[in-house]
Amino acid sequence: MSIVLASSSPYRRQLLEKLQLSCEVCPPNIDENAYPGERPQDLARRLSEAKAMAVAMQRSGIIIASDQVASVDNHVLGKPGTTHNAIDQLTLCAGKTVTFYTGLCVYNTTSNQLQGDVITYEVTFRALSQSEIARYVELEQPLDCAGSFKSEGLGVSLFSSMYGEDPNALVGLPLIALCTMLRNEGINPLT
Repeated sequence: MSIVLASSSPYRRQLLEKLQLSCEVCPPNIDENAYPGERPQDLARRLSEAKAMAVAMQRSGIIIASDQVASVDNHVLGKPGTTHNAIDQLTLCAGKTVTFYTGLCVYNTTSNQLQGDVITYEVTFRALSQSEIARYVELEQPLDCAGSFKSEGLGVSLFSSMYGEDPNALVGLPLIALCTMLRNEGINPLT
């Protein structure tokens, strides 16, 4: 059965490649706006499921979809898009703990079985100076990353601690939970 990654994220594709599974990439086209009052974890779950279902309209097989929502002080941090927004987000995060909710969905188009979960990961930022923030954004250009950093790169220098069950969740695709879901579908990267 074919595996389809419902994502346009190069980071998710790189993570999935760690499992050495052959897959097709098909970016979903969905509205990613939150509903009024929607909790971050509910948004992450809803969007991951919506991405899987959108791609299932075009492709068949095992559809893997993920979406990540970052939250600090009840404020959702999206992808900054601009240098100014990235600096503002990192300024907000300095000295605080940011919670990342990564929604994961695996949908089997043949059996119509949907598996979903939300994996939580926390990052505590150290106190940061404005010059450190500006330099970080200049060096790494994290404009397409929720929370305005790349933990797999220089972003780790912004933190005082990280906590969670799967560090891959922080990058955008929780591989431990994904492997469990894939094994439920009869797909094991080790066999």
